[in-house]
Amino acid sequence: MSKTLVIVESPTKARTLKKYLGSDYIVESSVGHIRDLPANAAEVPAKLKGEAWSRLGVNVEEDFQPLYIVRPEKKAKIKELKDSLKEVDRLLLATDEDREGEAISWHLLEVLKPDVKVERMVFHEITKKAIMEATQNTREVDLNLVEAQESRRIVDRLYGYEISPTLWRKIKPRLSAGRVQSVAVRMLVERERARMRFVEAEYWDLSAVFESKEGKSFEARLTTVDGQRVAAGKDFDPDTGKLLKKRDVLHLDKGASEALRQGIAKGTFEVISAEEKPFTKRPAAPFTTSTLQQEGGRKLRFEAKRTMRAAQRLYENGYITYMRTDSVVLSEAAIDLARSAVKDLYGAEYLPREPRHYQGKVKNAQEAHEAIRPAGDEVATTEAVRKHLGPDEAKLYELIRMRTLASQMKDAKGRRMVVKVAVEHEGRQVVFQASGSVIDFPGFLRAYVEGEEDADGALGGDEKVLPPLEQGDRVQAQELRCEEHRTTPPARLTEASLVKALEESGIGRPSTYASIIDTIQNRNYSFKKGTALVPTFTAFAVTALLEQHFTNLVDAAFTAQMEEQLDAIARGEGGRIEYLRSFYEGNGNPGLKPLVEQSIEKIDPRTICTIPLGEDTDGVPVEVRVGRYGPFLSCGDDSAPLPDDICPDEVDLAFALERIEAKKRGADPIGSHPDNDEPVYVKTGRFGPYVQLGDGEDGEKPKMVSLLKGMDPENLDLKTALQLLELPRVVGQDDDGVDIMAYNGRYGPYIKRGDDTRSLSAEDNLLTLERKRAMELLAQEKPGRGGRRTPKPIKTFENVPELEGGNIQLLEGRYGPYVTDGEVNASLPKGANVDELTVTLAIELLEARRAKGGVKKRKKKAAKKPAAKKTTTKKATTKAASKKKASKKTASKKKAAKKTTKKAASKKASKKKPS
Repeated sequence: MSKTLVIVESPTKARTLKKYLGSDYIVESSVGHIRDLPANAAEVPAKLKGEAWSRLGVNVEEDFQPLYIVRPEKKAKIKELKDSLKEVDRLLLATDEDREGEAISWHLLEVLKPDVKVERMVFHEITKKAIMEATQNTREVDLNLVEAQESRRIVDRLYGYEISPTLWRKIKPRLSAGRVQSVAVRMLVERERARMRFVEAEYWDLSAVFESKEGKSFEARLTTVDGQRVAAGKDFDPDTGKLLKKRDVLHLDKGASEALRQGIAKGTFEVISAEEKPFTKRPAAPFTTSTLQQEGGRKLRFEAKRTMRAAQRLYENGYITYMRTDSVVLSEAAIDLARSAVKDLYGAEYLPREPRHYQGKVKNAQEAHEAIRPAGDEVATTEAVRKHLGPDEAKLYELIRMRTLASQMKDAKGRRMVVKVAVEHEGRQVVFQASGSVIDFPGFLRAYVEGEEDADGALGGDEKVLPPLEQGDRVQAQELRCEEHRTTPPARLTEASLVKALEESGIGRPSTYASIIDTIQNRNYSFKKGTALVPTFTAFAVTALLEQHFTNLVDAAFTAQMEEQLDAIARGEGGRIEYLRSFYEGNGNPGLKPLVEQSIEKIDPRTICTIPLGEDTDGVPVEVRVGRYGPFLSCGDDSAPLPDDICPDEVDLAFALERIEAKKRGADPIGSHPDNDEPVYVKTGRFGPYVQLGDGEDGEKPKMVSLLKGMDPENLDLKTALQLLELPRVVGQDDDGVDIMAYNGRYGPYIKRGDDTRSLSAEDNLLTLERKRAMELLAQEKPGRGGRRTPKPIKTFENVPELEGGNIQLLEGRYGPYVTDGEVNASLPKGANVDELTVTLAIELLEARRAKGGVKKRKKKAAKKPAAKKTTTKKATTKAASKKKASKKTASKKKAAKKTTKKAASKKASKKKPS
């Protein structure tokens, strides 16, 4: 009997396929790519290390041939797949149907070199019907898609490997540049620059509460005075705070608004118009990768990475269709299923007469997948997903399910009302306007409202009913209020709005947005403040360098054009080599390589790394500088450090001058140490305020101790400073005479006895803690090996079949809950509920961690060297350390004695001087 080997990318996908395919199929996973470009110089084969191009991993001298290597951790997997090939007479490559999946299949062919029949198997959902159909409708590997993926990979490699070293030389080490990453960073920086330029404007208007003749109240706002519109926030230039030119508007200040209020308070208010117009609202299309990430961020507060992780698990477990897609198209079967579900849930009156069909408007849409929707012939319940996979997956599935149903429902219909109320004042007509809306038929809004967590709640919130009013009706002014308004700076980009901006600009692929956002945070180009992405000053320096010397490479239009060319290669309409040569060597415009060569000597690091803030009272420039060790403020010869996580728009001229002045104040001691008369300072550094003893002599650094949490450096007295300088201090000794030490650590204050440590509680004072309390803390729960607490078991899954009857434990660790099978540890996803953890999720977390090389290292049973030598070495090391410590202590005493003698001599000399 013939057998078939099916290869997919992930173990979870393999396990799901095994349920549908019979004993005639062997299903294995490649666990992602089996080979790639070398990650570093160590991975380049020895025979090629001498080649000039080898550092790139791409032979730019021979038609941009990539150098592919198989990493050590993949060799065992390749052997496993080759062994499986010996048992079959047919190979089905069942990787995802996109560029990345196509490339994985091609690499498998290149490495495995199968001598059996090979076919490409593709599917958009993992259901039994879809899988069985896919086994019968195969094709060949699409080499156009492979070339497009390879071209994209090479472009990204050349971009990163050519420009990143320039950043290291001109700004600081360990920075990176990327084709999409650098444009995304520029978007964040441009928004922050707008916030830094922003000048606040103040304007006033009036609000009113009127009462109709039936006694019903409604709110209205001042709109015009004598036909001239009252100024609103949109009328002011955000860079100057002044009214925009060519705006014929009335700018009211506090005095003018109050005078107007008093002038009309006793006037007669009359309705001059009452209009009612119908409106129709249409449902949004089903989800694409991008819109799913955006709504996951808005509705669920999920990071893009978290959304994609949950979507991946939903797909691999057969709950949704393929989650990397730019398409908004639904199959006829899916439309029929959605319409049937709408009829069952909401009734036939919510179904349009004809099915809805959507067309995408996204630039550079790739691969003809369906939109993201529930998979299969039946729509699974959200509760079933929750029990099987967990809370994140259930929340995202509900989002996908309801968006799909809403896309096949009727439009929402309603009415909008606009009422204008006028009063005469000094011969001028003063007009207020009230707006309202009523939803007559909710249609799709019953199922889904964009950006709202609760559709029913959003429906109620959308309605604002005005009382029945007609032209000529008189109304009473119950209340008239003067209201102050201030313009606000443009909002920072969030993950959701950055994804939207990238997609609308045609930059990158939505499937890569999550990893790009992750990278720019990991590389210290941005950090989170709430949900907003805040660029760092390092991002400012990198963006400035690229804008001034590699303009096209961070230009959104140019990057989008690159995407179009890569898409043309995928369609077989463009040549890979021609495109790469034009990008790297140039064709009319300078290519990447000549740009780097020409710019390297022109780039002035000081200019690039400087952000001007203004001038002090003496006309000296005040600037932010980006140094190799972080940002700092500079004003002439004075400087002051800045924290890495400070928001750039908070660093204005006033802030900078105050910070520099504070640094100067820190140059004056708050007193002297009573033992050696060394000055004691309170200073502020990159990592916060600290106290310092002495100025440091003979190349030795002075002692520095951070202030404890809650301490105010402005009000710190000498007594407290001296107590801090005593740290670490001996609290006392235990019953065996072992010292108990008190420390101010990176994660807070703690005590230590030998290797035994305990954190202090919020009520404990590190500076005054006594032996009795220290002994109480040490008597609490005994720590485990290495000074760590023994992890508490929360849940245990016993006799897990996938582990051949082994167990999986859920433990409470120092940094949160994690699962372990004894070999591998894997943290739970952020926000996961430990009570809802399933054995399926536990297995998948462990498999994902194992694929990344997360197997715990085993201790060797025997050392290579004899035990006696080890003991001697250890003793010698200990003895040497003690000797070094004693020597340092002696030197310190000599230094103190020297200072005391010097000071005494100085005092003696001063006494001899005549008064």
